[in-house]
Amino acid sequence: MNQTKIKFSHFLEKFPEVELPVTLSDESHLDFSRMNDPIPQGLVEAFLLPLEEQRVDEFTEFIACFRLANTDDFHSIVYWRAGLMNYQYTLATFTKKGEFIDKQVIAGTFSDGDTLTKSIATIDEDWEILIVSGQSAAAQNKKYDASTSTAHNLELLPDGNIIDQQ
Repeated sequence: MNQTKIKFSHFLEKFPEVELPVTLSDESHLDFSRMNDPIPQGLVEAFLLPLEEQRVDEFTEFIACFRLANTDDFHSIVYWRAGLMNYQYTLATFTKKGEFIDKQVIAGTFSDGDTLTKSIATIDEDWEILIVSGQSAAAQNKKYDASTSTAHNLELLPDGNIIDQQ
């Protein structure tokens, strides 16, 4: 039996390059799922599952979003992961050979049953990432109060590491 070798280059092909700035909202994954081919299970198992700290089950879904253009010394991808009550966009970086460097959840929606937390992220031309988060009471269906929003800044460094600017 001749098995196809899983290559990092095949994985990267699933993530089209984008020019910055780009904003990720709770609905962005719908556009990515329409525009991008699904990630084959073999590529998910080889390159995404080793990055995941949270449990993955048969209902967990991954969608390729994009790859940052003009990252000379590394590759940088964003993927969306859907799990039970937890939807998140993750920025992950790899060496040119496909070795993992760093990752950070940068946007998404999470509910613990009582509180709904939503975050959106904008990655600008200087590889700075602004994350704005807000919470509302999920069970009481109250309107969102913008005064409770928080902002967080990350930066993608030229070596592929992601640092907190706070």
